[in-house]
Amino acid sequence: MNGTVATATTRSVLPGLAVGTWTIDPAHTAVGFSVRHVMSRVRGTFREVSGHLTITDDPTQSTATATIDLASVDTGDELRDSHLRSGDFFDVEQTPTMTFVGAGLFPRDGGWVLSGYLTVRDITRPVDLDVELLGVDPTGIQGETRIGFEARATIRRQDFGITFDLAVPGNKVVIGDKVEISLDVEAVLDADNGAGRTDTDDGWAGWPALNGEVA
Repeated sequence: MNGTVATATTRSVLPGLAVGTWTIDPAHTAVGFSVRHVMSRVRGTFREVSGHLTITDDPTQSTATATIDLASVDTGDELRDSHLRSGDFFDVEQTPTMTFVGAGLFPRDGGWVLSGYLTVRDITRPVDLDVELLGVDPTGIQGETRIGFEARATIRRQDFGITFDLAVPGNKVVIGDKVEISLDVEAVLDADNGAGRTDTDDGWAGWPALNGEVA
């Protein structure tokens, strides 16, 4: 941000997308994941998420933050969910949230990538999200401007210190290392359209600059 407050009619280079601050609507947002388990996959969601996007004229300067309550994990099996909350996996008593801080949108292969940093169990790694803009609704549900988008990424849980597995004979994989992440997000343009916000509000100032490439 350069200190200039964008008006509601200002548009970024992204089609139909207004410059300003957008707040994630948790009631219409889903954070999902899947991981291999023996010969199939376990799928789950996190039911509690919050965050915002700050869109600028230059997409590479746009930012995003999201906070996910790890205790809200839901795989459809309470015994498994309790295990995921334990120290073997998320350790929610010590690290109750997972955070993503996006530090720029970059064009790639005809689409967009949101480059940023994911923090799980106090370990932070760079992560790229492949983003597909689903559309902008200028009147929303009650006259508000809404955006919808999908995002996908693949991470390795061991990169975040989650190494638990079951001891079985041979080389059988019980719990996979790769985790597929899927986001389905709706966000609402703030009424003040970002007035009074600065880049430091987004929590990413001081992170190393990203250029669309992740090591």
